[in-house]
Formats: sequence, structure tokens, C-alpha cells
Amino acid sequence: MVPLYTCCPFPSSKALQISPSFLLLSSRNPKFLPFTISRILRAISISTSAAKHEEPIRTSYAGVQLEETVDETKEGKLRLDSWISSRIQGISRARVQSSIKSGLVKVNGRVVDKVSHSLRAGDKVNCVISDLQPLKAEPEDIPLDIVFEDDHVLVVNKPSHMVVHPAPGNANGTLVNGILHHCSLPTVASSEKEVLFDTEDMSDDEQDIFHGASAGPASVRPGIVHRLDKGTSGLLVVAKDEHSHAHLSEQFKQHTIQRVYISLTCGVPSASAGCVDIPIGRDSNNRIRMVAVPGLSHHGRARHAASRYKVIEVLAGGGSALVQWRLETGRTHQIRAHAKYMGIPLLGDEVYGGTKNMALSLLRPRTPPYYNDELSRLVSRLERPYLHALVLGFEHPHSGEKMRFSCPPPPDFGEILNHLRKIGIEKPISKE
Repeated sequence: MVPLYTCCPFPSSKALQISPSFLLLSSRNPKFLPFTISRILRAISISTSAAKHEEPIRTSYAGVQLEETVDETKEGKLRLDSWISSRIQGISRARVQSSIKSGLVKVNGRVVDKVSHSLRAGDKVNCVISDLQPLKAEPEDIPLDIVFEDDHVLVVNKPSHMVVHPAPGNANGTLVNGILHHCSLPTVASSEKEVLFDTEDMSDDEQDIFHGASAGPASVRPGIVHRLDKGTSGLLVVAKDEHSHAHLSEQFKQHTIQRVYISLTCGVPSASAGCVDIPIGRDSNNRIRMVAVPGLSHHGRARHAASRYKVIEVLAGGGSALVQWRLETGRTHQIRAHAKYMGIPLLGDEVYGGTKNMALSLLRPRTPPYYNDELSRLVSRLERPYLHALVLGFEHPHSGEKMRFSCPPPPDFGEILNHLRKIGIEKPISKE
């Protein structure tokens, strides 16, 4: 075990506390609501899994066999990887694709290694799921926006489009790769144990999945306490030693971590402020998406989820809004799923309905004709869900000092916001 704190050089720096001029959080002295985070998963191997309501969750898919004939009632084009994924409950398509590329899938007795191979009704498919391949995180010289650093913690402003940890399809260019280089740490070898991500008390876009790999001498503990989704920008804390990691993780579990998100939405909430208290579970029709379903808490793996929101600005005549979010619970994609449930999916969130077409349908009727061309160019540049982790506050794991950091959203967020303001801006009427 190579502890991070023994070999990570750092500059002398001060905590940056930036108050974005464009945003009124709630008052001059905003009050924070508590948040939760997932229990610690001590492995880095990435193989997500979701189960149907009636079946238990597998902990390993290695060696699972499928021998089945494509239903005669099926019509249209069926991709091989998609069809197999639909027949083995909870398995990730990436895992299926790996098995196909490894030559472990036959169609009508012939090996097929093309994941997009088209199936027809009556085809006989034989598949064996491959062993989970260990992942390695190599140190990479990746520029990091370090907001604060001392002997024990590191606070990073993660850019959008950066993945936090290595995973199938994202072995390089991750935040972990950059941290390993920044801290002069060796390659991290992952465990071959599969990790299930649909776990209790998962925070929005976050889970501890990189703290500790296998117990061998090659493994290290970079101390990723939580994570942000690939498309989400903003603040994230990293622990540099075992004590710090344990202390910060406990703060997440005890709901004492302070976090505030901001987003741009398609449309405006019917109420300018409120709390969405709707359970969230895995979408049975799309395993990468969560869904908010009233009345299903503790049923079918849906769990209690509550998000407080406040409209900061009404934009483009009601075609969009700048919304602040504070989480009372923490579930996978909680903000994104609750926003969709409210009928205001995040701008640019293709997975949850915030598509370019939806944005145009809401914005164009509210936009002056002379601005239509600019609007079309603006919408065409939407490349991610416009969600930003604006504020992060926690108790320092060693000194006990209350620390609070704020970081304005990145240029792409600001550009979209400014264009929407040009179309129109209103301050909602506060009921407080």
C-alpha cells in the first residue's frame, strides 16, 4: 500500500472562495441543507449492474451463458449487443460488447465479433460472458484546476466532459489519472471484483469507487470520496490519507457536507421554489437512466429522494431558467431525474429529455425573429447537461475547521446563460 500523503508534493495555497456575481444563492448568508453519499465501495473495477424487480442482483456475470433463439415476433433491426443486454438482466452493454469482441458469441453456430451485427427473427444466439478484465489507471500529465490543497485534502474544479475514474471505454484522461501524476504515484491496478453502482445512499452523480483497489502492493488509495458525472462540472474533494478519507466519508453519510448545484433548465418550474419528494429507481427500459416514480419508495428498488430547488432567474421569456438545487437525499442522477419529473429537464440533457429539439420548441416562440439564427447556433452547441457543482463545504478532517469553497461555472455554461439573458431575464417573485 502506497499512502497518498507520503508522496504527494503540493504548493502552498489558500482556499479560493469565489462568489459568482451573476448568482444570488438565497441570501447574504445562505443556509445549507445536509446531503448524503453512498457507502464506500472499495474497488475500482467498473461493471455497473441493475436488476429487474423480481430478480436478485448478481455480483458477478463472468461465465454466464445465454442460449436463445430470437423471438419470431420481433421486427425491425436488432443489434446483437443490445439484444443480449436485454436478455441478461442487469448486465452492462459494455460488458456484453467485451464478450462479443473476445469471440465468445456465436450466431447460428458462427462466431460473430461485431457488436452491431444485425439479428433476425429465428437466429440462434450462444453467448458466454467474459471474465472482468482488470483496469489500470496510469499517471497522466493532465492539467488540473486545483482550488485548494494541503497535507490532507485536495479540492478540484472538475471540467465538464472529464470522467472521474477509469472505466471500460474511459481508461485514460480521467481525473484519477491526473491525480496520480500530480501526486507522483505509480500505476493503479484494479481488483477484478465487480462493483454494483445501484447501491443504497448513492449521491447525485457520485459514489466512492476508487478508494482502494486490490490489497496487493501495487494498489494505492487516491481517496476519491465522491464523484461527479462526466457532463457535470464543479467542485470535488479528494482525501490524501486514510483518516481524511474516513472522516470525509462519514460527513457525507451524516448529511453534513454542504453542496449547492446550479442548472439551466428547459422551461420554468410552476412554483418558484419547493421540494420534490419523489422516489427514484432504475428505469426498467433504459439501464443508464433513473426515473422518479411516485409511491414506489422501497418497492422495485426505488428509494426515497428529496430535492429542494429555487428559481434564481427566469430566462428567455420562460423558455429556460437558472435553478439552484440542494439535496436532502442523494441518489444517482437525482437532480436530472427530478427535473425531468417536474417537466423541466436540464438543458442539453439528452438522456432525460432536455434535447436540442425541446430547447428550440420552447425558446423559438419567445425569441425575436432577428435572433432566430443566433438561437439555432446556440442550441446546436449544447453538448452536455448544464449542471454545475457550485458550492462545497465540509469540516477539515484534521483541524476541524469549517471550509467552504465556491467556483463559478465554466465558460460554456456562462455563454449559454448570457445568450438566454439577452432574449429576456426576469427575477422570480420570492415567497420567503
